[in-house]
Amino acid sequence: MSSAADPTLTSRLRGFTGTLIWPDSDGYDDARRIFNGMFDRRPSVIARCTSAGDVVRVVRAVRERQLDVTVFGGGHGVTGAAVADGAVCIDLRGMKRIDVDAKHRTARAEAGLTWGEFDAATQAHGLAVTGGRVTSTGIAGLTLGSGSGWLERKFGLSCDSLIGAEVVTADGREVFASSQEHADLFWGLRGGGGNFGVVTAFHFRLHTVGPVLLAGMLLYPAGQARDVVRAWRDFMAAAPDEVGGGLAFVTAPPAPFVPEALRGQPVVAVIACYVGPVAQGEAALRPLREWGTPAAADLLQPMPYVALQRLLDEGNPKGMQNYWTADFLSGLPDEAVDTLVAHATRPVSALSQVVLIPGGGALARVGDNDTAFGQRQCPWNVHYLSIWPDPADSPRQIAHTRTMAQAMKPWSAGHVYLNYIGDEGTERVVAAFTPEKFRRLQALKDKWDPANLFRHNQNIPPSRRT
Repeated sequence: MSSAADPTLTSRLRGFTGTLIWPDSDGYDDARRIFNGMFDRRPSVIARCTSAGDVVRVVRAVRERQLDVTVFGGGHGVTGAAVADGAVCIDLRGMKRIDVDAKHRTARAEAGLTWGEFDAATQAHGLAVTGGRVTSTGIAGLTLGSGSGWLERKFGLSCDSLIGAEVVTADGREVFASSQEHADLFWGLRGGGGNFGVVTAFHFRLHTVGPVLLAGMLLYPAGQARDVVRAWRDFMAAAPDEVGGGLAFVTAPPAPFVPEALRGQPVVAVIACYVGPVAQGEAALRPLREWGTPAAADLLQPMPYVALQRLLDEGNPKGMQNYWTADFLSGLPDEAVDTLVAHATRPVSALSQVVLIPGGGALARVGDNDTAFGQRQCPWNVHYLSIWPDPADSPRQIAHTRTMAQAMKPWSAGHVYLNYIGDEGTERVVAAFTPEKFRRLQALKDKWDPANLFRHNQNIPPSRRT
């Protein structure tokens, strides 16, 4: 036991089989480090769990002592809520088992897995589920927040493929939530975030994907952005469900695949994939390649699905300063395109991005009330990401993103995707659900976590205090 350990807490954790990492333990600084370098928080102890039983012990201990608690899955959330100063951190990174049943196309995946780890295991069988666009993202936070990814137009969100969840509740019980058991909790877990308990394992229905599919990107100089966005918008309006992707405003890296004249310059990247046979993908994506001016770089090619999943990794390094915000858009008329292009092609950091994601397909065919996540009929989701290395540059970077997001408000649907925003207050959390659905989620909170033990998240507070 470290000299900085709390003996009273330690005594309450008898039988804990994981590792308790105290502030003076070896590896403490690495263990508390999260994706967003904007936060430098120091939990009182990091309890790296190896089983649901470990999670139960920690939950019961913090309840008995009325301690603050956070949950660390992948640590990728932009709010930095995986850690808090002085809190007990329930660290799930010691729980990475995944069992794939290829015959029945299902998987049981523990909550410490990242999407890169999950995809590697499922793609060994030619299977997948809609997952995060950066491989270091944890499966837990993304799925609980609904789960957007390249496959969503074909298979829906991550939460749409969730068939069950193993949960440790706020009162320290282990329950299984599905459409047959604790159906109310299961509804809330599919988009309501980590508000109702600690999910220790996810049960997914898997889908046949690849392992090779036509995917990649088309790069255009910023000067062509208006025409590119309009052409892509019109293409996606009639695209089949098998076509997924997005459009990103980025700064071209100094990479061999980028024409020398574009390196270090603002560009528009049309990211596309076809979830089906490569030959069919060639035909489906041909209009993208032939709409007008040829791309400066055509990088669409047959590639493994896991390579598509890594496509954005290099542009999203861990430890940078991150400020994000987002909106669903009710439409993308030419005036909206012009406004977005005017701001997004003038980034103030070479790492900053704006990603425009199309709706439709399977995503839109799930009923708005079937899961906690709604907003399924919104045609566009826009994600503004400021990413930069120097904390001293924060005011300028944040102001740029806020100004851009505000300029696009005339086309906002009034709703937001929770996984894409920072700590923007309760009104924005309500906007993710609509007021009626938020009240239903509060009723769930009253039942499953009335004392708001799990509050370090995009919080849904209980409607009453106990």
